[in-house]
Amino acid sequence: MSLLSLKGITRFYSESGVLANDNATFGLKKGEIHALVGENGAGKTTLMKILYGLEKKDKGKVYLKGKEIEIHSPQDANRFGIGMVRQHFRLIDDFTVAQNCVLGMEPVKNGVLFDTVKALSFVNSVIDENGFDLDGSEKVGTLPVGKQQQAAIVRMLCRNDEILILDEPTAVLTDSQRDNLYRTLKKLAEGGKSVILITHKISEIKQVADRVTVMRKGRCEGVYNNNEIDESILSRLILGHNVNRRTTPAPESTITKQRGGVNENLPVLELEKVVLFPPGAHKPLLENVNLEVKKGEIVGIAGVSGNGLAELEDVVSGLIPLTSGTITLNGKDVTSLSTAERRSAGAAYVPADRMRRGVSLDASVTENMIIVRRSEFFKRGIFLKKKAQYYSKKLLSRYQIAGGPDTPVRNLSGGNIQKVILSRELSVNSSFIIFSQPAWGLDVSASKFVHDRISLLRERGKGVLLISTDLDEVLELSTKIVVLYQGRVTGTFSNDGTLTKEFIGDYMLGVAGNEN
Repeated sequence: MSLLSLKGITRFYSESGVLANDNATFGLKKGEIHALVGENGAGKTTLMKILYGLEKKDKGKVYLKGKEIEIHSPQDANRFGIGMVRQHFRLIDDFTVAQNCVLGMEPVKNGVLFDTVKALSFVNSVIDENGFDLDGSEKVGTLPVGKQQQAAIVRMLCRNDEILILDEPTAVLTDSQRDNLYRTLKKLAEGGKSVILITHKISEIKQVADRVTVMRKGRCEGVYNNNEIDESILSRLILGHNVNRRTTPAPESTITKQRGGVNENLPVLELEKVVLFPPGAHKPLLENVNLEVKKGEIVGIAGVSGNGLAELEDVVSGLIPLTSGTITLNGKDVTSLSTAERRSAGAAYVPADRMRRGVSLDASVTENMIIVRRSEFFKRGIFLKKKAQYYSKKLLSRYQIAGGPDTPVRNLSGGNIQKVILSRELSVNSSFIIFSQPAWGLDVSASKFVHDRISLLRERGKGVLLISTDLDEVLELSTKIVVLYQGRVTGTFSNDGTLTKEFIGDYMLGVAGNEN
């Protein structure tokens, strides 16, 4: 008998006309790691949000240990021993990691006072036990997205839940952090915990899962024992077809020809001796960073989360000011300019944190798409709605976005939200584009779509800065790779097809190289 069963779950969004779950079923055994897979928009996250009380079901039943239960909120789910780490996790920026992790189960002293020492000791013990690169005393709002992901996982591990739901938990973790997490999950499963793992990374499914449920168009299409299917079969089950991915950049001579002889020696972005030393910091977060992106180049920034990648994104996009150094865009000093002013100088920006920086969740698809060229859709202060909707419909079609012009963005899947951001940023004829973690949480098909668009920009002579903790992504797309370690550039390499993950990894960990 299953520990947990979901039967006939249906969820229809009347405002957008989307049938997210269509009579979906799912079963979980005690002590197993069960992967839930499918393309973006297949209904996986909605189904798990229903189980965790974040969404209401229109029809269907949930059974725990053979008994029907009703879950109307996360608090209900917690009482039934169900915990969840969401793909776009929710943490309180002004709280420390420890305060976030013990929220709702705070240790107290003298019967009333929050016991800071006990909370910190408990959370740090969980961090150390599971091999995370984190400190319970750090304020969450100061952490890069990769460390925030770790904090969200630690928060769930601090709670003695029987069923653990993880939605894309390794999306912004390094290989070593991912391996530590999966060792933890296997240990928890051996101890009788049950894990539901939503992931698009087929190799990881093969590494850790016991069973796999495949979803397509809101329905559960089949359940498979992981040891009975290989990666190619699983890929076909998820996508319904094969996806071929280019593993190395096209030869430089080919790109130059396709660009019609664009002079690739002209830089679109230059960073010179960039230093970021925020008040209260013990050492610079960026230290004497020199960097150049030329026309027709994709410069990939590789590094372990917490070593300056997030800070580089912030300073290049104009979100935070430098301590010293200069940033030049298309020959113009933009060091003191805002993000909006840098857009006017020829920059576009696809951020890592798509939910807080990339979109307005409560605004419609159309409103999000036109925001960077808003003046084109107003005449004497009157909004030209038909013109705006015609424009958004063209982008919806071109970028294969599942949604309508009036659909609130929060109702879209993560992959479709990323496509909304891409459609907006690439519809402006910018000479330079920043991409940070562009394929985070996307399935194979959506990742290929994003990667193809990035490669096309290069072929058109644009300059691209690709910031990613996914080394496979950096190696696949980049013409040049710059490695950051502890805020310093430790190596710069032409990606000629001979670079390996192991070679770059030594520079990422500070074992090799130091350009400063």
